[in-house]
Amino acid sequence: MLLIASGVASAAVVKKTSSGICHPPASPYYERTQDFEPFDSVDACVTSGGRLPKTLVQNQSTQPTESSSTSYARSAFGNGWDDADGDCQNSRAEALIETSSTTVRFATDKECRVVTGRWISTFTGNVVQNSSEIDIDHVVPLNWAWKRGAQLWPQAKRERFANDMVNLWPVELSLNRSKGAQGPDEWLPPSGKCGYVARFRRIVKQYDLQLSPAEASWTKSFLNRCRT
Repeated sequence: MLLIASGVASAAVVKKTSSGICHPPASPYYERTQDFEPFDSVDACVTSGGRLPKTLVQNQSTQPTESSSTSYARSAFGNGWDDADGDCQNSRAEALIETSSTTVRFATDKECRVVTGRWISTFTGNVVQNSSEIDIDHVVPLNWAWKRGAQLWPQAKRERFANDMVNLWPVELSLNRSKGAQGPDEWLPPSGKCGYVARFRRIVKQYDLQLSPAEASWTKSFLNRCRT
């Protein structure tokens, strides 16, 4: 639901318009954007299916790449969801199509944006039918991966990771945002915990991300308990 700007809005709010543009405070259109869905970070806004204004993307392209810096930015993994095959369905749409147990319905005849389907949340087991109630979760969060080796990857690998269907699944908005960039030793879903941690570890291994000794020990112990 779009909100009308009010005293609740602050400089920290990222404003997502009905057309899916994410306006952080640095955007030249920030102040004039009055009808918006608020997010607490650019990362959260882009993860929900939004994208940065072209002016900001162009400005970022003239700056040093994230691979030369130790600080994380969502743009290091590409500017939003990718449409690698050019069929107008980005990776968010493709994840929704792939995981729906019924034929999805699109917003227009162009079949670009999914609006309804039937998804079973891997975090709760609840059935969700409206795509606006769904976030596509990165099982292994991008910020988490950045700190464990992804900052050394080439840009193409980071973009592949951010759009890899193995690392994407539909969940409730609130739970995905409560998870944030935490690993499984810090945050677990209400249900399906064993499957979640097992999938997390498989992706970590697939992309050769480096767990700390404490994280590795926690993961091994947790999965051993799952087996018994």
